Parts: sequence; C-alpha cells; structure tokens
Amino acid sequence: MSALLDIAQWIAPAATMIAAMMTAANLGARTTGWGFVVFTIGSIAWALIGLSSGQSNLLATNVFLTLVNGVGIWRWLGRQAKYQDGARTATAESDATAGPSVVAASALCGLDVVDRAGHAIGSCVEALIDCGAGQINYVVVATRDAVGLNEELRGVPNGQFNLAGERLALAIDAEEFSRLPILADRNWPARL
Repeated sequence: MSALLDIAQWIAPAATMIAAMMTAANLGARTTGWGFVVFTIGSIAWALIGLSSGQSNLLATNVFLTLVNGVGIWRWLGRQAKYQDGARTATAESDATAGPSVVAASALCGLDVVDRAGHAIGSCVEALIDCGAGQINYVVVATRDAVGLNEELRGVPNGQFNLAGERLALAIDAEEFSRLPILADRNWPARL
C-alpha cells in the first residue's frame, strides 16, 4: 500500500494541475473532456490519500469531485463532442456542394481575425445576432498587447467581414479597424 500511496501523492497534484490547464485553455470539447478525465484521475488519487491518511474530509470531497468529473466527461466528450461533430459534418458538406457554405455560430468565437491585407488583428470573441433578420449584426474583435494582458474590444458590423477558411477576414485595413470605437466593458451596443 505504501508504494501505491507514494504514486498517488505524485499523481494527485500533477493530474489536478494538468487538468486545470486543459480545461482553462478552452481548446474545444474534446480537450476539455479529456481534462475532466485527467481531473478524475487526480480526484481518485486524492481520495486514496484521504483514505490512507484518515482525512475523511479529503476523501469525501474527492469522491464528490469524481462524480462531478464524470458529469464533465459525459458533457464534453459525449454531448458537446457530438454537437461539434454535427457542425463539422454540415460545414464540410456545405463546402462540397453548390451554394453558400455554412459554419457553426459557436465556431466564430476564437477565430483569428485579419485585416483586408491579411495581417493579423486579433481574435473574434463574440457574434451578436439580429433576431429579426436571423443574421449576424456585428462581431466583437479583441486585440491584445504582446503579453496578452491589455485587451481592447471593437465591434465590426455585418458587411465589413467574411469567413475566409479558418479565420475572419475584415473588409477594412488595420488603421480603419483601430479607428472603430472601443466597446465598454459589459456595456455593448444593441446594434452597430
């Protein structure tokens, strides 16, 4: 039992830290789902440590967390992964047939944004849909400093961007983009 406990004492913190990075990175359903698998390994190891050391609070907490992690696995490797697969299939099918292509709205968030010349501007963080028209009213583009701490958000109205493969291409150049108003935190306009 001592060797198993020694292994658990290394696995528990390592798995917890790795899983936290995997889920915090928000790299898609599968990565998040596998993050929950790694969290489960960590919570089982923590539960073993709690059991062997008589720490009933550590044991109870990690038994509960193992159940929660199971829900995370089901949600991200099961349900969300199926949604992403369905959207990916529809996108690929639309690319292979005549007519306009489709893309999942959820796929817009995180796309790289380039200006008219193809130079990197930032990333798309949100798309606001006009409910009446059933189309995007504007997208929110984040630009960050080199460290990634300073962030500015600007809204780009429909008609000033299009999807170009795996990125959002603006119909304006970087200078025109920089003149767009900065969106206030938590207080975005209803329409642009």
